[in-house]
Amino acid sequence: MAEQHLYQTGIIGNCAFIAHVNKNTDISWLCWPRFDSPFVFGSLLDKKKGGEFSILPQGEYTSTQYYIENTNVLRTEITAEDGKYRITDFAPRFHLYERYFKPLMLIRKIEPLEGSPRITVKCDPVYDYGHGKMRSSQGSNHIDYIGADENIQLSTDVSLNYILDEKDFVLNEPKYLILTYGYNLEAPIKTTAENFLRDTVAYWRRWIKHSSIAGFYQPFVIRSALVLKIHQYEDTGAIIAASTTSLPESPGSTRNWDYRYCWLRDSFYVLTSLNHIGHFEEMEKYFNYLSDISIAEDERYQPLYGIGGERVITESTLDHLEGYAGEKPIRIGNQAYEHIQNDIYGQVLISMLPLYTDHRFVFSERSDSIKWIEGVLSKIERTIDEKDAGIWEFRNIANVHCYSNLFQWAGANAALKMAKTIGNKDFEDRAQILINKAAAHIEACYDPVKQVYTNAIGSPHLDASTLQLIVMNYLDPASDRAKNHLIALEKELKTEDGLFYRYIHEDDFGKPKTTFLICAFWYVEALACVGRIDDAIKEFENIIKYCNHLLLFSEDVDAKTGSQWGNFPQAYSHVGLMNAAYRIAIKLDRPVFL
Repeated sequence: MAEQHLYQTGIIGNCAFIAHVNKNTDISWLCWPRFDSPFVFGSLLDKKKGGEFSILPQGEYTSTQYYIENTNVLRTEITAEDGKYRITDFAPRFHLYERYFKPLMLIRKIEPLEGSPRITVKCDPVYDYGHGKMRSSQGSNHIDYIGADENIQLSTDVSLNYILDEKDFVLNEPKYLILTYGYNLEAPIKTTAENFLRDTVAYWRRWIKHSSIAGFYQPFVIRSALVLKIHQYEDTGAIIAASTTSLPESPGSTRNWDYRYCWLRDSFYVLTSLNHIGHFEEMEKYFNYLSDISIAEDERYQPLYGIGGERVITESTLDHLEGYAGEKPIRIGNQAYEHIQNDIYGQVLISMLPLYTDHRFVFSERSDSIKWIEGVLSKIERTIDEKDAGIWEFRNIANVHCYSNLFQWAGANAALKMAKTIGNKDFEDRAQILINKAAAHIEACYDPVKQVYTNAIGSPHLDASTLQLIVMNYLDPASDRAKNHLIALEKELKTEDGLFYRYIHEDDFGKPKTTFLICAFWYVEALACVGRIDDAIKEFENIIKYCNHLLLFSEDVDAKTGSQWGNFPQAYSHVGLMNAAYRIAIKLDRPVFL
Protein backbone atom coordinates (compact mmCIF):
# COMPACT_ATOMS: atom_id res chain seq x y z
CA MET A 1 0.00 0.00 0.00
CA ALA A 2 1.31 3.44 -0.92
CA GLU A 3 2.30 5.81 1.87
CA GLN A 4 -0.42 8.09 3.18
CA HIS A 5 0.12 11.74 2.32
CA LEU A 6 -1.00 14.24 4.96
CA TYR A 7 -0.45 17.97 5.05
CA GLN A 8 2.05 18.75 7.81
CA THR A 9 0.81 22.24 8.60
CA GLY A 10 -1.58 24.12 10.80
CA ILE A 11 -3.05 27.55 10.15
CA ILE A 12 -3.32 30.75 12.14
CA GLY A 13 -5.28 33.84 11.18
CA ASN A 14 -7.26 36.86 12.29
CA CYS A 15 -9.76 37.54 9.46
CA ALA A 16 -7.18 39.75 7.72
CA PHE A 17 -4.64 37.07 6.78
CA ILE A 18 -3.94 33.34 7.15
CA ALA A 19 -0.51 31.79 7.64
CA HIS A 20 0.46 28.12 7.42
CA VAL A 21 2.92 26.84 10.02
CA ASN A 22 4.73 23.63 9.15
CA LYS A 23 5.72 21.05 11.75
CA ASN A 24 9.30 21.92 10.78
CA THR A 25 8.59 25.41 12.27
CA ASP A 26 8.64 27.16 8.88
CA ILE A 27 5.95 29.66 7.94
CA SER A 28 5.37 27.81 4.69
CA TRP A 29 2.58 30.02 3.32
CA LEU A 30 1.75 33.65 4.03
CA CYS A 31 0.18 36.09 1.59
CA TRP A 32 0.25 39.79 2.49
CA PRO A 33 -1.54 42.16 2.57
CA ARG A 34 -4.59 40.11 1.44
CA PHE A 35 -5.57 36.48 1.12
CA ASP A 36 -5.07 36.71 -2.65
CA SER A 37 -1.80 38.71 -2.60
CA PRO A 38 1.55 37.25 -3.68
CA PHE A 39 3.17 35.25 -0.93
CA VAL A 40 5.77 36.61 1.45
CA PHE A 41 6.64 33.06 2.45
CA GLY A 42 5.78 30.28 0.03
CA SER A 43 7.96 27.23 0.62
CA LEU A 44 4.72 25.25 0.27
CA LEU A 45 5.18 25.71 -3.49
CA ASP A 46 8.95 26.08 -3.75
CA LYS A 47 11.46 25.34 -1.01
CA LYS A 48 14.21 27.40 -2.68
CA LYS A 49 12.37 30.39 -4.08
CA GLY A 50 9.58 30.54 -1.51
CA GLY A 51 11.64 32.09 1.28
CA GLU A 52 11.83 30.81 4.84
CA PHE A 53 10.88 31.75 8.38
CA SER A 54 12.03 28.90 10.61
CA ILE A 55 13.28 28.31 14.15
CA LEU A 56 15.29 25.09 14.09
CA PRO A 57 17.78 23.27 16.34
CA GLN A 58 21.12 21.84 15.37
CA GLY A 59 20.93 18.26 14.14
CA GLU A 60 18.01 15.83 14.30
CA TYR A 61 14.75 16.65 16.06
CA THR A 62 11.16 15.55 16.53
CA SER A 63 8.16 17.83 16.34
CA THR A 64 4.64 17.90 17.73
CA GLN A 65 1.95 20.46 17.01
CA TYR A 66 -1.28 21.40 18.74
CA TYR A 67 -3.62 24.34 19.20
CA ILE A 68 -4.17 26.05 22.51
CA GLU A 69 -7.60 24.63 23.23
CA ASN A 70 -10.53 26.45 21.60
CA THR A 71 -8.33 29.01 19.84
CA ASN A 72 -6.53 29.68 16.57
CA VAL A 73 -3.23 29.95 18.46
CA LEU A 74 -0.84 27.20 17.37
CA ARG A 75 2.03 25.62 19.25
CA THR A 76 4.94 23.62 17.84
CA GLU A 77 7.20 21.73 20.25
CA ILE A 78 10.67 20.72 19.11
CA THR A 79 12.74 18.08 20.89
CA ALA A 80 16.44 17.90 20.02
CA GLU A 81 19.47 16.24 21.56
CA ASP A 82 20.38 19.30 23.64
CA GLY A 83 16.89 20.26 24.80
CA LYS A 84 13.29 21.04 24.07
CA TYR A 85 11.53 24.28 23.19
CA ARG A 86 8.10 25.54 22.17
CA ILE A 87 7.01 28.05 19.54
CA THR A 88 3.64 29.76 19.95
CA ASP A 89 2.39 31.28 16.68
CA PHE A 90 -0.63 33.53 16.35
CA ALA A 91 -2.23 36.41 14.47
CA PRO A 92 -3.53 38.99 16.98
CA ARG A 93 -7.30 39.42 17.11
CA PHE A 94 -9.36 41.01 19.88
CA HIS A 95 -11.68 43.90 20.67
CA LEU A 96 -10.01 47.28 20.94
CA TYR A 97 -11.63 50.72 20.87
CA GLU A 98 -15.06 49.29 19.97
CA ARG A 99 -13.80 47.37 16.93
CA TYR A 100 -11.75 44.30 16.09
CA PHE A 101 -7.98 44.71 16.19
CA LYS A 102 -6.61 42.47 13.42
CA PRO A 103 -3.27 43.86 12.24
CA LEU A 104 -1.01 42.45 9.55
CA MET A 105 1.17 41.08 12.29
CA LEU A 106 2.49 37.57 12.96
CA ILE A 107 3.87 36.89 16.43
CA ARG A 108 6.16 34.00 17.36
CA LYS A 109 7.02 33.31 21.00
CA ILE A 110 9.95 30.91 21.57
CA GLU A 111 10.41 29.45 25.04
CA PRO A 112 12.75 26.77 26.41
CA LEU A 113 11.11 23.76 28.05
CA GLU A 114 14.02 21.42 28.83
CA GLY A 115 17.79 21.56 28.65
CA SER A 116 19.72 24.23 26.74
CA PRO A 117 18.62 23.96 23.12
CA ARG A 118 20.66 25.74 20.46
CA ILE A 119 18.49 27.24 17.74
CA THR A 120 18.83 29.17 14.51
CA VAL A 121 16.26 31.74 13.43
CA LYS A 122 16.01 32.24 9.67
CA CYS A 123 13.83 35.01 8.25
CA ASP A 124 14.08 35.37 4.49
CA PRO A 125 10.91 36.90 2.96
CA VAL A 126 10.34 37.16 -0.79
CA TYR A 127 8.08 39.15 -3.09
CA ASP A 128 6.18 38.74 -6.34
CA TYR A 129 5.63 34.99 -5.88
CA GLY A 130 9.34 34.36 -5.31
CA HIS A 131 10.61 36.33 -8.29
CA GLY A 132 12.81 38.27 -5.86
CA LYS A 133 14.16 38.16 -2.32
CA MET A 134 13.74 41.15 -0.06
CA ARG A 135 16.85 43.03 1.10
CA SER A 136 17.54 43.29 4.82
CA SER A 137 18.45 46.47 6.66
CA GLN A 138 19.38 46.44 10.35
CA GLY A 139 17.75 48.86 12.76
CA SER A 140 18.13 49.30 16.51
CA ASN A 141 15.84 46.45 17.61
CA HIS A 142 14.46 45.38 14.27
CA ILE A 143 15.26 44.30 10.74
CA ASP A 144 13.60 45.98 7.77
CA TYR A 145 13.01 43.89 4.68
CA ILE A 146 12.85 46.06 1.57
CA GLY A 147 11.94 45.44 -2.06
CA ALA A 148 8.19 44.81 -2.21
CA ASP A 149 5.39 47.37 -2.42
CA GLU A 150 5.57 47.77 1.36
CA ASN A 151 8.37 47.08 3.79
CA ILE A 152 8.20 44.18 6.21
CA GLN A 153 9.67 44.63 9.66
CA LEU A 154 10.86 42.02 12.14
CA SER A 155 10.99 43.37 15.69
CA THR A 156 12.68 41.04 18.15
CA ASP A 157 14.72 40.65 21.31
CA VAL A 158 16.85 38.01 19.59
CA SER A 159 20.27 39.27 18.54
CA LEU A 160 19.81 40.85 15.12
CA ASN A 161 23.25 39.64 14.05
CA TYR A 162 22.29 36.06 14.91
CA ILE A 163 19.30 36.34 12.59
CA LEU A 164 21.09 38.16 9.77
CA ASP A 165 24.05 35.76 9.91
CA GLU A 166 21.81 32.73 10.55
CA LYS A 167 23.96 31.90 13.55
CA ASP A 168 22.82 29.46 16.23
CA PHE A 169 22.47 30.51 19.88
CA VAL A 170 21.41 29.01 23.21
CA LEU A 171 17.76 29.54 24.08
CA ASN A 172 17.78 30.08 27.84
CA GLU A 173 14.81 32.45 28.18
CA PRO A 174 11.66 33.30 26.20
CA LYS A 175 12.30 35.24 22.99
CA TYR A 176 9.84 37.03 20.70
CA LEU A 177 9.60 37.65 16.97
CA ILE A 178 7.00 40.15 15.72
CA LEU A 179 6.66 40.41 11.94
CA THR A 180 4.63 43.34 10.57
CA TYR A 181 3.64 44.51 7.11
CA GLY A 182 3.65 48.17 6.12
CA TYR A 183 4.28 49.73 9.51
CA ASN A 184 6.82 49.85 12.33
CA LEU A 185 6.22 48.49 15.79
CA GLU A 186 6.72 51.32 18.30
CA ALA A 187 6.00 49.44 21.52
CA PRO A 188 7.90 47.12 23.89
CA ILE A 189 8.41 43.77 22.20
CA LYS A 190 7.86 41.39 25.10
CA THR A 191 4.96 43.31 26.64
CA THR A 192 3.24 43.68 23.29
CA ALA A 193 3.60 39.99 22.44
CA GLU A 194 2.40 38.76 25.83
CA ASN A 195 -0.55 41.16 26.01
CA PHE A 196 -1.62 40.32 22.47
CA LEU A 197 -1.31 36.59 23.17
CA ARG A 198 -3.45 36.85 26.31
CA ASP A 199 -6.11 38.93 24.55
CA THR A 200 -6.16 36.74 21.42
CA VAL A 201 -6.60 33.53 23.44
CA ALA A 202 -9.41 35.21 25.40
CA TYR A 203 -11.12 36.39 22.19
CA TRP A 204 -11.20 32.95 20.57
CA ARG A 205 -12.35 31.20 23.74
CA ARG A 206 -15.12 33.72 24.19
CA TRP A 207 -16.18 33.23 20.56
CA ILE A 208 -16.44 29.47 21.10
CA LYS A 209 -18.27 29.89 24.43
CA HIS A 210 -20.88 31.94 22.59
CA SER A 211 -21.43 29.12 20.08
CA SER A 212 -24.31 26.67 20.37
CA ILE A 213 -22.53 23.41 19.58
CA ALA A 214 -24.32 20.12 20.18
CA GLY A 215 -22.74 17.29 22.12
CA PHE A 216 -21.73 15.20 19.11
CA TYR A 217 -18.01 15.14 18.30
CA GLN A 218 -17.62 18.63 19.70
CA PRO A 219 -13.81 18.88 19.32
CA PHE A 220 -14.12 18.35 15.55
CA VAL A 221 -16.95 20.87 15.23
CA ILE A 222 -15.11 23.45 17.34
CA ARG A 223 -11.96 23.16 15.25
CA SER A 224 -13.97 23.38 12.02
CA ALA A 225 -15.79 26.47 13.27
CA LEU A 226 -12.51 28.16 14.15
CA VAL A 227 -11.14 27.30 10.70
CA LEU A 228 -14.17 28.73 8.91
CA LYS A 229 -14.19 31.93 10.93
CA ILE A 230 -10.74 32.99 9.77
CA HIS A 231 -11.62 32.32 6.12
CA GLN A 232 -13.80 35.44 6.13
CA TYR A 233 -12.00 38.57 4.98
CA GLU A 234 -13.62 40.84 7.50
CA ASP A 235 -12.78 44.10 5.75
CA THR A 236 -15.32 43.35 3.01
CA GLY A 237 -17.21 40.30 4.33
CA ALA A 238 -16.00 37.96 1.56
CA ILE A 239 -15.43 34.30 2.43
CA ILE A 240 -12.69 32.39 0.62
CA ALA A 241 -12.78 28.72 -0.35
CA ALA A 242 -9.21 28.10 0.84
CA SER A 243 -6.09 30.11 1.58
CA THR A 244 -3.87 28.18 -0.85
CA THR A 245 -3.39 27.72 -4.56
CA SER A 246 -2.25 24.84 -6.75
CA LEU A 247 -2.25 21.98 -4.27
CA PRO A 248 -3.19 19.14 -6.66
CA GLU A 249 -6.42 17.17 -6.40
CA SER A 250 -4.28 14.13 -7.13
CA PRO A 251 -0.66 13.70 -8.28
CA GLY A 252 -0.25 14.30 -12.00
CA SER A 253 -3.87 15.38 -12.46
CA THR A 254 -3.08 19.04 -13.35
CA ARG A 255 -6.24 19.87 -11.37
CA ASN A 256 -4.35 22.54 -9.48
CA TRP A 257 -6.58 25.53 -8.73
CA ASP A 258 -6.36 28.87 -6.98
CA TYR A 259 -9.05 28.95 -4.29
CA ARG A 260 -8.22 32.29 -2.64
CA TYR A 261 -11.47 33.89 -3.82
CA CYS A 262 -15.08 34.12 -2.80
CA TRP A 263 -17.38 31.55 -4.40
CA LEU A 264 -21.00 32.53 -3.79
CA ARG A 265 -21.93 28.84 -3.53
CA ASP A 266 -19.26 28.00 -0.95
CA SER A 267 -20.23 31.05 1.09
CA PHE A 268 -23.81 29.78 1.33
CA TYR A 269 -22.62 26.54 2.91
CA VAL A 270 -20.21 28.34 5.26
CA LEU A 271 -22.92 30.71 6.49
CA THR A 272 -25.33 27.80 6.97
CA SER A 273 -22.86 25.99 9.20
CA LEU A 274 -22.08 29.12 11.25
CA ASN A 275 -25.79 29.87 11.60
CA HIS A 276 -26.26 26.37 13.02
CA ILE A 277 -23.93 27.26 15.90
CA GLY A 278 -25.49 30.65 16.52
CA HIS A 279 -23.09 33.00 14.74
CA PHE A 280 -24.78 35.62 12.54
CA GLU A 281 -22.27 38.46 12.44
CA GLU A 282 -20.54 36.77 9.51
CA MET A 283 -23.81 36.70 7.55
CA GLU A 284 -24.42 40.41 8.04
CA LYS A 285 -20.90 41.25 6.88
CA TYR A 286 -21.37 38.96 3.86
CA PHE A 287 -24.66 40.68 3.04
CA ASN A 288 -22.77 43.96 2.70
CA TYR A 289 -20.33 42.25 0.33
CA LEU A 290 -23.23 40.85 -1.72
CA SER A 291 -24.96 44.23 -1.80
CA ASP A 292 -21.87 45.86 -3.27
CA ILE A 293 -21.65 43.14 -5.93
CA SER A 294 -25.37 43.31 -6.70
CA ILE A 295 -25.32 47.04 -7.35
CA ALA A 296 -22.52 46.58 -9.86
CA GLU A 297 -24.13 43.60 -11.65
CA ASP A 298 -26.65 43.59 -14.48
CA GLU A 299 -27.89 40.27 -15.83
CA ARG A 300 -26.05 37.63 -13.84
CA TYR A 301 -23.74 36.88 -10.97
CA GLN A 302 -20.34 35.36 -11.51
CA PRO A 303 -19.61 32.11 -9.63
CA LEU A 304 -16.76 33.82 -7.80
CA TYR A 305 -15.32 37.25 -7.11
CA GLY A 306 -12.19 38.70 -5.63
CA ILE A 307 -12.31 39.42 -1.91
CA GLY A 308 -12.65 43.10 -2.70
CA GLY A 309 -15.50 42.39 -5.14
CA GLU A 310 -13.20 42.26 -8.17
CA ARG A 311 -14.91 40.78 -11.22
CA VAL A 312 -11.91 39.95 -13.41
CA ILE A 313 -9.75 37.18 -11.90
CA THR A 314 -7.57 36.35 -14.85
CA GLU A 315 -6.01 32.91 -14.63
CA SER A 316 -2.31 32.53 -15.40
CA THR A 317 0.50 30.14 -14.51
CA LEU A 318 3.79 30.62 -12.67
CA ASP A 319 6.49 28.64 -14.44
CA HIS A 320 9.43 29.65 -12.23
CA LEU A 321 8.23 27.75 -9.16
CA GLU A 322 8.72 24.00 -8.68
CA GLY A 323 5.20 23.43 -7.32
CA TYR A 324 3.97 21.40 -4.37
CA ALA A 325 5.90 18.09 -4.52
CA GLY A 326 6.84 19.09 -8.06
CA GLU A 327 3.21 19.26 -9.20
CA LYS A 328 2.35 21.74 -11.94
CA PRO A 329 0.82 23.92 -13.24
CA ILE A 330 0.88 26.60 -10.55
CA ARG A 331 -2.12 28.79 -11.15
CA ILE A 332 -2.99 32.24 -9.88
CA GLY A 333 -6.43 33.58 -10.67
CA ASN A 334 -9.31 31.34 -11.67
CA GLN A 335 -10.94 31.15 -15.08
CA ALA A 336 -14.16 29.90 -13.49
CA TYR A 337 -15.17 33.53 -12.98
CA GLU A 338 -16.20 33.45 -16.66
CA HIS A 339 -18.45 30.39 -16.21
CA ILE A 340 -22.21 30.26 -16.25
CA GLN A 341 -23.29 28.57 -13.02
CA ASN A 342 -26.97 29.11 -12.34
CA ASP A 343 -27.30 27.57 -8.89
CA ILE A 344 -25.67 30.62 -7.29
CA TYR A 345 -28.74 32.88 -7.49
CA GLY A 346 -30.67 30.50 -5.28
CA GLN A 347 -27.79 30.22 -2.86
CA VAL A 348 -27.56 33.98 -2.56
CA LEU A 349 -31.26 34.13 -1.62
CA ILE A 350 -31.03 31.27 0.88
CA SER A 351 -27.91 32.77 2.46
CA MET A 352 -29.80 35.95 3.24
CA LEU A 353 -33.15 34.37 4.17
CA PRO A 354 -32.58 34.53 7.95
CA LEU A 355 -32.28 38.31 7.69
CA TYR A 356 -35.97 38.30 6.70
CA THR A 357 -37.42 35.39 8.64
CA ASP A 358 -35.46 35.40 11.90
CA HIS A 359 -36.91 37.98 14.28
CA ARG A 360 -33.51 38.57 15.84
CA PHE A 361 -32.87 40.71 12.74
CA VAL A 362 -34.82 43.89 12.05
CA PHE A 363 -35.46 43.57 8.32
CA SER A 364 -37.60 46.72 8.24
CA GLU A 365 -34.42 48.77 8.59
CA ARG A 366 -33.15 47.43 5.27
CA SER A 367 -34.20 50.05 2.76
CA ASP A 368 -32.88 48.11 -0.24
CA SER A 369 -34.93 44.90 0.24
CA ILE A 370 -37.30 45.37 -2.71
CA LYS A 371 -34.55 46.33 -5.14
CA TRP A 372 -32.27 43.51 -3.97
CA ILE A 373 -34.90 40.73 -4.10
CA GLU A 374 -36.14 42.03 -7.45
CA GLY A 375 -32.61 41.85 -8.83
CA VAL A 376 -32.00 38.23 -7.81
CA LEU A 377 -35.48 37.05 -8.88
CA SER A 378 -34.94 38.59 -12.29
CA LYS A 379 -31.64 36.76 -12.62
CA ILE A 380 -33.34 33.40 -11.94
CA GLU A 381 -36.11 34.23 -14.44
CA ARG A 382 -33.55 34.93 -17.16
CA THR A 383 -31.43 31.83 -16.54
CA ILE A 384 -33.74 29.07 -15.35
CA ASP A 385 -33.99 27.36 -18.75
CA GLU A 386 -30.37 27.63 -19.89
CA LYS A 387 -27.48 25.19 -19.73
CA ASP A 388 -24.58 25.87 -17.37
CA ALA A 389 -21.21 24.54 -16.18
CA GLY A 390 -22.70 23.15 -12.97
CA ILE A 391 -21.34 22.93 -9.44
CA TRP A 392 -18.17 21.13 -10.56
CA GLU A 393 -17.31 23.88 -13.02
CA PHE A 394 -16.91 21.85 -16.19
CA ARG A 395 -14.88 23.98 -18.55
CA ASN A 396 -16.16 22.68 -21.85
CA ILE A 397 -19.34 20.80 -20.94
CA ALA A 398 -22.72 22.50 -20.54
CA ASN A 399 -25.97 20.89 -19.39
CA VAL A 400 -29.25 21.67 -17.66
CA HIS A 401 -27.96 20.40 -14.33
CA CYS A 402 -30.18 18.91 -11.64
CA TYR A 403 -28.17 20.63 -8.88
CA SER A 404 -28.52 24.05 -10.52
CA ASN A 405 -32.28 23.63 -10.82
CA LEU A 406 -32.50 22.42 -7.23
CA PHE A 407 -31.05 25.66 -5.95
CA GLN A 408 -33.18 27.71 -8.28
CA TRP A 409 -36.12 25.88 -6.71
CA ALA A 410 -34.78 26.44 -3.18
CA GLY A 411 -33.92 30.07 -3.92
CA ALA A 412 -37.38 30.74 -5.30
CA ASN A 413 -38.85 29.24 -2.14
CA ALA A 414 -36.65 31.57 -0.09
CA ALA A 415 -37.79 34.51 -2.20
CA LEU A 416 -41.41 33.47 -1.58
CA LYS A 417 -40.83 33.63 2.17
CA MET A 418 -39.08 36.98 1.87
CA ALA A 419 -41.94 38.32 -0.25
CA LYS A 420 -44.47 37.31 2.37
CA THR A 421 -42.37 38.97 5.07
CA ILE A 422 -42.18 42.30 3.25
CA GLY A 423 -45.74 42.00 1.92
CA ASN A 424 -45.03 42.01 -1.82
CA LYS A 425 -47.66 40.01 -3.75
CA ASP A 426 -45.93 40.47 -7.11
CA PHE A 427 -42.76 38.83 -5.78
CA GLU A 428 -44.84 35.98 -4.33
CA ASP A 429 -46.44 35.25 -7.71
CA ARG A 430 -43.14 35.40 -9.58
CA ALA A 431 -41.42 33.15 -7.04
CA GLN A 432 -44.18 30.53 -7.31
CA ILE A 433 -43.83 30.41 -11.10
CA LEU A 434 -40.08 29.82 -10.71
CA ILE A 435 -40.66 27.09 -8.11
CA ASN A 436 -42.84 25.21 -10.58
CA LYS A 437 -40.42 25.68 -13.50
CA ALA A 438 -37.42 24.50 -11.50
CA ALA A 439 -39.31 21.45 -10.24
CA ALA A 440 -40.22 20.51 -13.80
CA HIS A 441 -36.55 20.60 -14.82
CA ILE A 442 -35.56 18.51 -11.81
CA GLU A 443 -38.18 15.89 -12.62
CA ALA A 444 -36.85 15.75 -16.18
CA CYS A 445 -33.63 14.35 -14.64
CA TYR A 446 -35.43 11.38 -13.05
CA ASP A 447 -34.68 7.90 -14.37
CA PRO A 448 -37.71 5.75 -13.43
CA VAL A 449 -35.94 2.51 -14.32
CA LYS A 450 -32.95 3.09 -12.03
CA GLN A 451 -35.09 5.10 -9.59
CA VAL A 452 -32.52 7.85 -9.40
CA TYR A 453 -32.05 11.47 -10.44
CA THR A 454 -29.18 11.86 -12.90
CA ASN A 455 -26.83 14.83 -12.97
CA ALA A 456 -28.56 16.58 -15.88
CA ILE A 457 -31.49 16.37 -18.26
CA GLY A 458 -30.84 13.64 -20.83
CA SER A 459 -27.70 12.40 -19.06
CA PRO A 460 -27.14 8.84 -17.77
CA HIS A 461 -24.50 9.92 -15.25
CA LEU A 462 -24.89 10.02 -11.48
CA ASP A 463 -23.54 12.87 -9.38
CA ALA A 464 -23.09 13.22 -5.62
CA SER A 465 -24.43 16.77 -5.76
CA THR A 466 -27.92 15.30 -6.16
CA LEU A 467 -27.68 14.12 -2.53
CA GLN A 468 -28.80 17.68 -1.91
CA LEU A 469 -32.27 16.79 -3.24
CA ILE A 470 -32.74 15.03 0.09
CA VAL A 471 -30.80 17.43 2.29
CA MET A 472 -32.65 20.48 0.90
CA ASN A 473 -36.05 18.75 1.32
CA TYR A 474 -36.96 18.75 -2.34
CA LEU A 475 -37.53 15.05 -1.84
CA ASP A 476 -39.49 14.05 1.22
CA PRO A 477 -36.85 12.18 3.26
CA ALA A 478 -39.50 9.66 4.34
CA SER A 479 -40.47 8.85 0.76
CA ASP A 480 -39.42 5.76 -1.18
CA ARG A 481 -38.14 8.04 -3.94
CA ALA A 482 -35.65 9.67 -1.58
CA LYS A 483 -34.53 6.34 -0.13
CA ASN A 484 -34.14 4.70 -3.53
CA HIS A 485 -32.26 7.71 -4.90
CA LEU A 486 -29.82 7.47 -2.00
CA ILE A 487 -29.32 3.73 -2.50
CA ALA A 488 -28.58 4.20 -6.21
CA LEU A 489 -25.98 6.89 -5.49
CA GLU A 490 -24.19 4.93 -2.79
CA LYS A 491 -24.02 1.83 -5.01
CA GLU A 492 -22.19 3.75 -7.75
CA LEU A 493 -20.23 6.54 -6.03
CA LYS A 494 -19.46 5.35 -2.48
CA THR A 495 -16.26 3.57 -1.42
CA GLU A 496 -16.05 0.92 1.28
CA ASP A 497 -14.96 3.48 3.87
CA GLY A 498 -17.78 5.90 3.16
CA LEU A 499 -15.85 8.24 0.91
CA PHE A 500 -17.72 9.60 -2.09
CA TYR A 501 -16.72 10.45 -5.63
CA ARG A 502 -18.29 13.56 -7.10
CA TYR A 503 -18.91 11.49 -10.24
CA ILE A 504 -17.02 8.76 -12.06
CA HIS A 505 -17.58 9.78 -15.68
CA GLU A 506 -14.96 11.67 -17.67
CA ASP A 507 -14.78 15.45 -17.56
CA ASP A 508 -12.45 17.97 -19.23
CA PHE A 509 -9.43 16.40 -17.50
CA GLY A 510 -10.36 12.70 -17.65
CA LYS A 511 -11.85 10.61 -14.84
CA PRO A 512 -11.46 11.93 -11.28
CA LYS A 513 -8.97 9.88 -9.23
CA THR A 514 -9.78 11.13 -5.75
CA THR A 515 -12.96 11.43 -3.71
CA PHE A 516 -14.38 14.80 -2.73
CA LEU A 517 -14.70 15.11 1.02
CA ILE A 518 -17.78 17.32 1.23
CA CYS A 519 -19.70 14.74 -0.82
CA ALA A 520 -19.04 12.16 1.89
CA PHE A 521 -20.43 14.55 4.49
CA TRP A 522 -23.47 15.23 2.26
CA TYR A 523 -23.95 11.46 2.21
CA VAL A 524 -23.93 11.40 6.02
CA GLU A 525 -26.52 14.20 6.07
CA ALA A 526 -28.72 12.34 3.60
CA LEU A 527 -28.48 9.15 5.67
CA ALA A 528 -29.60 11.05 8.75
CA CYS A 529 -32.45 12.69 6.83
CA VAL A 530 -33.93 9.40 5.62
CA GLY A 531 -33.73 7.91 9.12
CA ARG A 532 -30.66 5.69 8.69
CA ILE A 533 -29.09 7.26 11.75
CA ASP A 534 -26.87 4.31 12.72
CA ASP A 535 -25.40 4.32 9.21
CA ALA A 536 -24.95 8.08 9.41
CA ILE A 537 -22.95 7.83 12.64
CA LYS A 538 -20.85 4.96 11.32
CA GLU A 539 -19.99 6.80 8.10
CA PHE A 540 -19.29 10.05 9.97
CA GLU A 541 -16.82 8.23 12.20
CA ASN A 542 -15.17 6.68 9.13
CA ILE A 543 -14.76 10.04 7.40
CA ILE A 544 -13.30 12.09 10.24
CA LYS A 545 -10.21 9.87 10.39
CA TYR A 546 -9.01 11.55 7.19
CA CYS A 547 -7.86 14.67 9.04
CA ASN A 548 -4.26 15.63 9.71
CA HIS A 549 -2.68 15.89 13.16
CA LEU A 550 -4.63 19.09 13.93
CA LEU A 551 -8.11 17.90 12.83
CA LEU A 552 -7.74 19.84 9.57
CA PHE A 553 -9.26 18.47 6.36
CA SER A 554 -8.25 18.75 2.74
CA GLU A 555 -10.51 19.05 -0.28
CA ASP A 556 -9.88 15.56 -1.66
CA VAL A 557 -8.99 12.12 -0.30
CA ASP A 558 -7.44 9.22 -2.18
CA ALA A 559 -9.72 6.26 -1.46
CA LYS A 560 -6.87 3.74 -1.80
CA THR A 561 -4.29 5.36 0.47
CA GLY A 562 -6.34 7.76 2.60
CA SER A 563 -4.07 10.56 1.41
CA GLN A 564 -5.05 14.21 1.65
CA TRP A 565 -4.99 16.16 -1.62
CA GLY A 566 -6.32 19.43 -2.95
CA ASN A 567 -6.21 22.86 -1.37
CA PHE A 568 -5.86 22.86 2.38
CA PRO A 569 -7.55 23.32 4.68
CA GLN A 570 -10.67 23.40 2.55
CA ALA A 571 -13.59 25.43 3.87
CA TYR A 572 -16.01 23.15 2.01
CA SER A 573 -14.82 20.07 3.92
CA HIS A 574 -15.10 21.73 7.33
CA VAL A 575 -18.55 23.02 6.39
CA GLY A 576 -19.55 19.47 5.48
CA LEU A 577 -18.37 18.15 8.82
CA MET A 578 -20.24 20.81 10.80
CA ASN A 579 -23.49 20.36 8.89
CA ALA A 580 -23.33 16.56 9.11
CA ALA A 581 -22.66 16.68 12.85
CA TYR A 582 -25.54 19.14 13.30
CA ARG A 583 -27.91 16.90 11.35
CA ILE A 584 -27.00 13.82 13.40
CA ALA A 585 -27.25 15.74 16.69
CA ILE A 586 -30.80 16.81 15.80
CA LYS A 587 -31.80 13.22 15.07
CA LEU A 588 -30.22 12.02 18.30
CA ASP A 589 -31.83 14.88 20.23
CA ARG A 590 -28.44 15.68 21.73
CA PRO A 591 -28.41 18.77 23.94
CA VAL A 592 -27.02 21.97 22.51
CA PHE A 593 -24.62 23.68 24.87
CA LEU A 594 -25.25 27.42 24.76
